[in-house]
Amino acid sequence: MRNLRITDYELRNMDQLFLYLTIFFLFSAAWFAWRYYDLRKRIDRYINEIRIQDKHLPTDIKGIENLSNAIASLKTAFDLRFSTLDSDNARLSTVLEQLTDGVIIADANGLIQFANPAAQKLFEIPNALGHSVTEVVRNHQLVDAWRLCQQTSEMQSESVELPGRRQFLQLIAIPDAHASGSLLLVQDLTRVRKLENVRRDFISNVSHELRTPLASLKALTETLQDGALADPDAGPRFLGRISTEVDALTQMAQELLDLSRIESGQVELILAPLAPKGLITSAADRMKMQAERAGLKLSVKCEDDLPNVRADKSRLEQVLVNLIHNAVKFTKPGGEIALEAESVIGGVRFAVRDTGVGIPAESLSRIFERFYRVDVSRTGSGTGLGLSISKHIVEAHGGKIWAESEEGRGSVFYFEIPVKT
Repeated sequence: MRNLRITDYELRNMDQLFLYLTIFFLFSAAWFAWRYYDLRKRIDRYINEIRIQDKHLPTDIKGIENLSNAIASLKTAFDLRFSTLDSDNARLSTVLEQLTDGVIIADANGLIQFANPAAQKLFEIPNALGHSVTEVVRNHQLVDAWRLCQQTSEMQSESVELPGRRQFLQLIAIPDAHASGSLLLVQDLTRVRKLENVRRDFISNVSHELRTPLASLKALTETLQDGALADPDAGPRFLGRISTEVDALTQMAQELLDLSRIESGQVELILAPLAPKGLITSAADRMKMQAERAGLKLSVKCEDDLPNVRADKSRLEQVLVNLIHNAVKFTKPGGEIALEAESVIGGVRFAVRDTGVGIPAESLSRIFERFYRVDVSRTGSGTGLGLSISKHIVEAHGGKIWAESEEGRGSVFYFEIPVKT
């Protein structure tokens, strides 16, 4: 076995190696120190040259470091600000894209720099950028309003009905004082105008419907005051007519209230599985006596195995009663009224069929409008609200209602209700 003891020769070799390593590290340290000194001198020279041109700059390395830190902080602040601006711009773009009102920005020459989707849809132009306001708007009244805004630097507004489209638009032109351009806001007022027309017609119709019974009541009351009340024959007859007119006013008030609640969504439907045959049988039982007094035959035709519908029983029965009541009014004695129900794809179709006077073809599309009556001279009593109420009730159930008729031969009113899901 070899002796592990270190010889004197090996010790001398190790001392030489250590000396060489020490000299190497000292030389390396001196070289790096010289490089640092040289770099420092060059930096100082550059700083002196810059300082000659701008005496406000710092004169030492520490000052340069402070300046660098300040610039870095400023850059961070700018980056944060730009990020916030980008976020704000993104939100603003989302709002403009989702607006139902049109927004157009035009420069001083009338060239469009921005148009949101609503504006391009209203004016039926897929890409309005770069086009002139005149080319996009294509309506002299709106264009004149924009030009007047450009000339006077004052806000202008104009409303027009677009020919052929039955569409009402309002344009508001706002001057841009900074860019000498303008901001155009375009609103579609078609629905607002329709609602205004409905409101005006509603007030007119209600006034008319109230005027007739009130005038009758006034005349009857004056007749009774003039001595008819003491007449054993005339007194009771006039009092009976007063009672009839009061009942008509009460019915109209109730129907107006029902219609208002249904249209405003204040009526909550109590939906439950409902057997079609039970529904039409219940409605027929309620109207049987009225039909018999009018000399009419009322029948029910319905299979027992029809699927249940998901419906509010009292409301659908109200629809059937309204339809039967109309059939009784417009069917001559000896005629027939039939209530029917049959299964169709996705639901059940109900029908009220009569052999009455029928409805003119030009009136079929309007019979479900409020207060609309086909021929006032032959309607007798009634408010013209029953069919409108029925339409709203059926549509609230997710169904549809319509009528088919032939003058002189009768009418059929249909409505469909979805089956229980």
